Amino acid sequence: MSAVELRRPPFDPEIADALVTHRADVVTSMGPETIEVLRELAMVPAHDTLTLGGRYGLTTHTVPGDPDVDLLLLRPVTADGPVPLVFHLHGGGMVVGTMYDDVAAAAEVASTVGGAVASVRYRLAPEDPYPAAVEDSYAALVWLVQNAAELGIDPDRVVVAGVSAGGGLAAATALLARERGGPAIAAQMLVCPMLDDRNDSLSSHQMAGTGAWDRTANATAWAAYLPGTAGGPDVPPTASPARADDLTGLPPTYLDVGSAETFRDEVVAYAHAIWRSGGRAELHVWPGGCHGFEFLAPHATLSRDSREARTRWLRRVLGSPL
Repeated sequence: MSAVELRRPPFDPEIADALVTHRADVVTSMGPETIEVLRELAMVPAHDTLTLGGRYGLTTHTVPGDPDVDLLLLRPVTADGPVPLVFHLHGGGMVVGTMYDDVAAAAEVASTVGGAVASVRYRLAPEDPYPAAVEDSYAALVWLVQNAAELGIDPDRVVVAGVSAGGGLAAATALLARERGGPAIAAQMLVCPMLDDRNDSLSSHQMAGTGAWDRTANATAWAAYLPGTAGGPDVPPTASPARADDLTGLPPTYLDVGSAETFRDEVVAYAHAIWRSGGRAELHVWPGGCHGFEFLAPHATLSRDSREARTRWLRRVLGSPL
């Protein structure tokens, strides 16, 4: 690639400041030796944080299977009847993360439609490579829909959602549900999703060595999830959704990504592929956003704008503004 092609888009000033101020919390490049170190940093948020100060009731459940799958459910304490569900899948490159990650943020968005949030403890690579994570996610989704009446969930208003690797896993889960004939999904919400194991887009080269989650970290994660096959010719779409040739039959989709991050071009390409297949997608490319900017700098103007756009979309697709 020429020097012109590799010019980097600038970071938004508030995001640039956060990248410096919170440097210790930012993963730029990552090798296999870093995975266990990052896992040891995991923390469970306080109960009050998870429940948004008691606005949500929290229960945990085990989905029977081989193996069993654990999940947590947050449901508004004031809800009388069945409520929409945001089915949340955490990030972490398929190699780190817990079902408690970013749940409070998901609940804030879900609260705008009076919705519940479920979050899944899916198996992580490299110990459990593909298809472990997507099968765990799918099993949890099926169980939630089958038990919707008991759990106080509206099975016709389930939104599959995820952040980063969780966004890619949400897309893969939607593809698997389409492949297996259900359950029906009302919409999918893909936040800076990790979609393409080939890891060779212009944006991945532009952002190498800078910002958050560069192509070295991405390569490490995909190699763990798809050992020996990442980047090769035979990777299925339910592992790497960007591999799908046909995206017909998917629910309305929200995608967002920063202009200054590794995943920019694969997210834009996925939106184009949905439109090309006759589907419905809303795409936001946030100018100057690094990967995960909303969680790194939650009070930045860009972060507030991205949350507002997401909540407006959620109200539209569920048809239940509050």
